[in-house]
Amino acid sequence: MKRLVLSVLSVLALGSALAQGYPAKPIKFIVPFSAGSATDIVARSVGEAMGRSMGQPIVIENKLGAGGTIAAAQVAKSEADGYTVLVHSSAHALNPALYSNPGYDTLKDLTGVTALAAIPNVLVVHPAKGWKTQTDLIAAVKANPAKFNYASAGVGSGTHMNAEIFRLQAGIEALHVPYKGTPDAMNNVIGGSNDWFFAPLAAALPLIRDNRLQALSVSTKMRASTLPDVPTSIEAGLPASDYTLWVGMIVPAATPAAVVRKLNEEALKALNSPELKDRMAKLGADPFPLSPEAFNAYIRSEMEVAARIVKAANLKTQ
Repeated sequence: MKRLVLSVLSVLALGSALAQGYPAKPIKFIVPFSAGSATDIVARSVGEAMGRSMGQPIVIENKLGAGGTIAAAQVAKSEADGYTVLVHSSAHALNPALYSNPGYDTLKDLTGVTALAAIPNVLVVHPAKGWKTQTDLIAAVKANPAKFNYASAGVGSGTHMNAEIFRLQAGIEALHVPYKGTPDAMNNVIGGSNDWFFAPLAAALPLIRDNRLQALSVSTKMRASTLPDVPTSIEAGLPASDYTLWVGMIVPAATPAAVVRKLNEEALKALNSPELKDRMAKLGADPFPLSPEAFNAYIRSEMEVAARIVKAANLKTQ
């Protein structure tokens, strides 16, 4: 017992000492999706503000593949010192139900720092399709299901989950076409090779305003302040179709609590800054500050919801 107490005290002392000098070098944010995706935009925006406050640059590394599991596995196996941080999306909670062996245990190998942003997804189509409403799209697909397909930012991404919720609620069948990120998916909707996409509003808003994409509905329970004339999917006739894409910060589970608290404090300070609040608002994103404990509880609840959707939609990884 004495040895155990001394061991615990030494670990706590080491964590405290590490936190006192933290950060002493640049911090790396590992982002599982491509540059220009909603997760990437949030990571860069928050990282820039945190870097100024902490006196060390935040370096963004986009590590694509397998719905974010490649990036998550890299962070799970990295040094638990606060210098390698995963900035992931809702896909983090979906992947345990979708991948039988992602290379890490979501709850045992990783721990949450804070959620950063809640972002509506917006159902977008090419204006030339002639669909003015969500109901128009659903009617067209029901009339000829073999003709249509929908894009996502990858198998297991939040955009994929949103599309499956929509498909189940609408009672339609169509071909799923996954891409490596949101920009590729949006470009293929604009190019006409895909019929619709649930795009994160932060990434899609400029294209909607330029009339290159048409918004039919937003995924959240309330309308987006940046698209006040676009109804929610619930208002458009699908009662249980709401879905919110979130982005959050995650670190290896063994990261000292003092370092996790420091990252949390700095992230919340950044989210509370007028500059970042304004930037988020223009992107259609809402700051989503949480304590580490609250964020971990939220991840667990999201995992339960995701498991039910994966089962209902009979989703399988490729």
